[in-house]
Amino acid sequence: MTNDVDTLATELYATTDDMLKEHPDLAPWRPPVGITSRLSDAELVTLATMQAILGYTSEAKWLRHARAHLRHLFPCLPQQPGCNKRLRKAAALVRSVNRILATTTSVWSDDVWVVDSTPVECGRSRETVKRSDLADWAEYGYCASHSRFFWGLRLHLVCTLQGLPIAFALTGAKADERETLLDLLAAECELLRERPRQTLIGDKNYFGRGFERELSDHGVQLLRPARKGERERPGAALFKSLRQVIESINETFKGQLDLERHRGRTPGGVIARVMQRILALTAAIWH
Repeated sequence: MTNDVDTLATELYATTDDMLKEHPDLAPWRPPVGITSRLSDAELVTLATMQAILGYTSEAKWLRHARAHLRHLFPCLPQQPGCNKRLRKAAALVRSVNRILATTTSVWSDDVWVVDSTPVECGRSRETVKRSDLADWAEYGYCASHSRFFWGLRLHLVCTLQGLPIAFALTGAKADERETLLDLLAAECELLRERPRQTLIGDKNYFGRGFERELSDHGVQLLRPARKGERERPGAALFKSLRQVIESINETFKGQLDLERHRGRTPGGVIARVMQRILALTAAIWH
């Protein structure tokens, strides 16, 4: 690890530890009696974030690497099954840490957001689809960017132009992007309460008079390319370059943070691993 990554890990641990001391209710529940883990919750979050940043998709390989090279940061490391179970239980904590880091960055208050969804593939063989614990959630969908069908989920992201995740959701592959966005804004109503005039940039799938009316009621101005048969819309000259921003954010998740190699096999496992990667991106921007 370089000194920069060492520093990131130290600062992330200190921030998470301070947050848990101030809000102990955010820590995953544990029974009042039993063996106390020697790896703290703050260390667990830091360990998971470093795994995503350093590109380890296998928890077993990552823990072997950590035991060999990161003992100065993590003196007490669990076995792989225990680490997996604790990370799944800590998904809500990871989300809280992600929000704390995001709100302390200089780009949190940006008045321009971009929105898009990207596939999260969960299996390729028919046997995997039939046996998977994700069968009630994952679906067959189509990815227009790569002209291919896939079986899995979609990660819906609202980000700043610098790539900082503002809001996100995991849905089935066939979920309507517009309905998901409206549900996100309704669930995160305090975001728009702080930003009465927010600009949102999306692709051609975010269309419809009723949809745009609802966004306007939330105080959001939607900018998108014109669909076939529509008149030219405002901001058309900017969409080509801004579309590249959206694609670069998705590529960061897939190329650098291995989003489609998450190895999650259950709903809890997929959620934890996706949250792990979102926190890694947020932590890098925050640092």
